[in-house]
Amino acid sequence: MVVGDFAVELDTVVIGSGPGGYVAAIRAAQLGQKVAVIEKEYIGGVCLNVGCIPSKALISAGHRYQEALNSEIFGVTAEGVKLDFTKTQEWKDNKVVNTLTSGISYLLKKNKVEIIMGTAFFNDANTLRVFTEDAAQTYTFKNAIVATGSRPIEIKGFKFGKRVIDSTGALNLKEVPKKLVVIGGGVVGSELGTAYANLGAEVTILEGSPQLLPSFEKDMVKLVEKSFKEKGINFVTNAMAKEAIDNGDSVTIKYESNGKEESIEADYVMVSVGRRPNTDDLGLEVVGVEMTDRGLVKVDNQGRTNVSNIFAIGDITPGAALAHKASYEAKIAAEAISGHPSAIDYVAMPAVAFTDPELASVGLTEKEAKAQGLNVKASKFPLSGNGRALSLNATEGFVRLVTTKEDNVIVGAQVAGVSASDVIAELGLAVESGMNADDIALTIHSHPSLAETVMDAAELALGLPIHI
Repeated sequence: MVVGDFAVELDTVVIGSGPGGYVAAIRAAQLGQKVAVIEKEYIGGVCLNVGCIPSKALISAGHRYQEALNSEIFGVTAEGVKLDFTKTQEWKDNKVVNTLTSGISYLLKKNKVEIIMGTAFFNDANTLRVFTEDAAQTYTFKNAIVATGSRPIEIKGFKFGKRVIDSTGALNLKEVPKKLVVIGGGVVGSELGTAYANLGAEVTILEGSPQLLPSFEKDMVKLVEKSFKEKGINFVTNAMAKEAIDNGDSVTIKYESNGKEESIEADYVMVSVGRRPNTDDLGLEVVGVEMTDRGLVKVDNQGRTNVSNIFAIGDITPGAALAHKASYEAKIAAEAISGHPSAIDYVAMPAVAFTDPELASVGLTEKEAKAQGLNVKASKFPLSGNGRALSLNATEGFVRLVTTKEDNVIVGAQVAGVSASDVIAELGLAVESGMNADDIALTIHSHPSLAETVMDAAELALGLPIHI
C-alpha cells in the first residue's frame, strides 16, 4: 500500500465493523458498490467481542451450572459439581467470540469488502486519513457510513482500573468474584449481575431510579426482582453511587440510599450506567456534520447527515443503543447510497433483557398507546397455562398483547418468561405487518410449544380463550 500524500480512491467507506458497520459494508457490496471498511480495534465491534455475544455466553454458562446444581425437581441429582471458570472463559473466547468474528471476516472478504485496520479521521467531505501506530494513509471516497458505536460511561468517583471495571472488564475476569457490586440496574447491569450470581458470586446491584430495568413495565420487572431475591442478589433502588476506594485486594463502594450514607466492600465494582457515542476524534466537526448536545449525529430517515454523502448509523445516532437497530439502519443507509427508496421505520423495534426470567417488548405498551390517543386493551396470558412451560418447570411469566378495541390490531406486545427473546419475534412481525389478533389466532402453532402462548393471548384478546 502506498503511504504518504498519495490518496487511495474508494467508492463507499464504512467506519466501524460492528453489527452496523459490517452489515452496511456487505449490503453495499451486494448492491454493486466497491466497499472498504475501516476498523481500529477488532472485527465485529463491541457486540461480538465484548458485548452482546460474550455476555450471553456467560449467562448460558451460569444457567448450565445452576441446572447441574439444582435439578432435584426432575429427579436428577448430581454430585461433585464444579465450575472451572478458566475453561468457561476459554469456551466463550475461542468457541463463541472467535467463531463469530472469524465468520464476519470471511463474509466481508467473500463480498469483496476491503478491510483496513486503523483509526479514521475526516479531512473533508470526500477525504479521510487512516492512522496506524507507525503510518498514515489518505483515502478519498464518494460516500461514507459512520458506524463507530459507543463506549461505557465513566462516572465521577469511579475511575476505571483494576477493581473498578466496565462491562468489558466484567466479561474478562479471570475468576468468579466472591463479591461483586454493580452500579446500574439497567439491562447490562442486570444481565451480568444475573450471570455472576448464577456462577456463584454474591452480587449487589445499586440502581439510581425507583426500579430495576426502568425501560420495562413494572409487572415484568417484579418477576426479575423475585428471581433476584431467590438467587440472593441484593438490589437497592434510588441509590446514588458516591465513590470507590481501592484497597488493593478489594474495593469499598460508598453510596447514598434514603438520605443515608452506606458502604459495601467487594472484590470488584462494575459500572454500567450507560454508554457514550464514539463521535469524538473523528473529524466530524471539521466536515460540518451536525450533532446533538449529547454528541449524537443528526440523521434523516435514511441515515443521511446534513452532509449529503456522509451517513451515520447505530449507537452514534438518536434512539436506543441496540445492535439490531444498528444492523437495521445499516441496510437502509447502504440501500439509500445505491439509490433505493428505503427509509427507517421504527414501528417494531424489539428490546430484550436476558435476565431470569427473560423480558422482551415490542411496539407500544398499553400506557404509550393510550397516550397516543389509541383506544386499546391489554390481554395477558400466563405461562402457567402452557404445557411446554410446565414441562420446562418455567411457568413464571406471561405474554401480553396490546390491541385496538375496534378491530383488534396488534400495536404492541410484552413477553416475560423463558425464551421471551425468541417468542417476541412473532409479535414483532405482527406489529410490523399491522396484523390483528385474528391473524395470530387462525395461525396453527405447533404443540407443545412456548409459541402457543402467543396464540392463546390472541384468543384472549378476541374474547374466546381456551386455556384460561
